[in-house]
Amino acid sequence: MTKTILFISYKLKNGVSEKDFLEAAEKLNNEYMSKQEGYISWQQLKEKDCWVDMITFKRIEDAKRVEQNKEPNPLAEKFYAYIKLMSCRIHYYSIERSYK
Repeated sequence: MTKTILFISYKLKNGVSEKDFLEAAEKLNNEYMSKQEGYISWQQLKEKDCWVDMITFKRIEDAKRVEQNKEPNPLAEKFYAYIKLMSCRIHYYSIERSYK
């Protein structure tokens, strides 16, 4: 079974509080994402004004199911309220090898 990374890059809206954004992300992770089938972990990366969510799942089907879910979710809506949605880029990567 090949693990999958859901890799989403984006920028935050002008003037939003990074602290508030990170609190919304943590709440979304703890109360929703971490309960999804196949979820392993979520890392948030930042370089200047570009953010990346690197979410690891057991299988690509798990990642696609979560990313493509269109049911309203108040936690996700709050999280996305901080993001310039037109800046989002979504990719799926399989983990071929991991070094520690």
